[in-house]
Amino acid sequence: MDARNYAIVTAAYWGFTLTDGALRMLVLLHFHALGYSPLQLAFLFLLYEFCGIVTNLFGGWIGSRVGLKFTLFAGLATQVVALTMLSLMQPGWAAAVSVAYVMAAQALSGVAKDLTKMSSKSAVKLLVPKQGRNGTADSRALFKWVAVLTGSKNALKGAGFFLGGVLLGWLGFTTALWAMAGGLLLVLLAGLIFLKGDLGKSKHKAKFTQLFAKSPEINALSAARFFLFASRDIWFVVGLPVFLRSAMGWSFAGVGGFMAAWVIGYGIVQACAPGFVHGNARSALAWGSLLVVVTTAIAAAVQFDFYPEVAILGGLAVFGAVFAVNSAVHSYLILAYTDEDKVALNVGFYYMANACGRLVGTLLSGLLYVLAGLPACLWASAIFVLAAVLLTLRLPRRAEAHPAAAAPSEG
Repeated sequence: MDARNYAIVTAAYWGFTLTDGALRMLVLLHFHALGYSPLQLAFLFLLYEFCGIVTNLFGGWIGSRVGLKFTLFAGLATQVVALTMLSLMQPGWAAAVSVAYVMAAQALSGVAKDLTKMSSKSAVKLLVPKQGRNGTADSRALFKWVAVLTGSKNALKGAGFFLGGVLLGWLGFTTALWAMAGGLLLVLLAGLIFLKGDLGKSKHKAKFTQLFAKSPEINALSAARFFLFASRDIWFVVGLPVFLRSAMGWSFAGVGGFMAAWVIGYGIVQACAPGFVHGNARSALAWGSLLVVVTTAIAAAVQFDFYPEVAILGGLAVFGAVFAVNSAVHSYLILAYTDEDKVALNVGFYYMANACGRLVGTLLSGLLYVLAGLPACLWASAIFVLAAVLLTLRLPRRAEAHPAAAAPSEG
């Protein structure tokens, strides 16, 4: 295990994630306070998600040609620019100008997020211990370390949600953005100094046509990822925070705190998943099926007014735990199904599908909430989870990992 470079990549990803979560909550709560409708709030994030689609597609190709270190630092630098750009917005601007400006800044942030994420997660494949004559990654260690990276990232994203709500109330919109940009700049400079060597540069220069030439398992898993993450963002991005703020009268810090607790819990479960779940297609099918049951039960309880607050707060906590296991298994499988020379290309394609799902989920979150409230968001979520489960039936029964509890303790 290249522990030094793994720690540096992880720390850079953590620093980015903290600002990314805080930025989302800052923008959402700030513009909701200014009177923007749920649909308008959804539009603020559309370019963010759309640029994630494009970035993952081309970022994986670029990373395979020039190396993951370049794309990692490019992502961090772009986020600093996006935060600075947002801080320059003036309150006297017309609403249309403000929305366009925020969408442009969010577009840069979307590019930054997916360059950083693709680079960090691809790097795990290259840094885990090798085994056998051909030097392939140890499947048990791979499942363990990708879960640690992803789970810790999500826990910090949750902390970022809380940080965003607190900073908005404490420093205000503009000063909070400056503080975040300064902190991330320090992370970038530290990474430039301490991260050594090349990561992820392909031995054979990938052709542009290889962007879409994927194996059946990569295609099936990417499609399942699309529906899985759309199912979350349909209720998570706009519907739930607006419901908590407007229907339940929660404060900025209260909304940010709940969203933070949800994502932190989600991240902890995700990091622990290799200890009790097998990393294989059977687990993806079983836990996906359980998620269908949970989501349908929450939607029905809210629709028929059966202890709706308990269903929303408690039910979504259960949803988060089950969703986290699904995400951990998927995140392992995409690395297990690809070889090292194509890792950036395949991971980029996979997270392009992830970004497509987030884009659709974000748009539907605002639209469905306006049309029929939170119940509609939850029913749509259940339908999307079911689609993800059906797609996992196409995954091959290989690339299996045993629970990490049985793995050796090194690393």
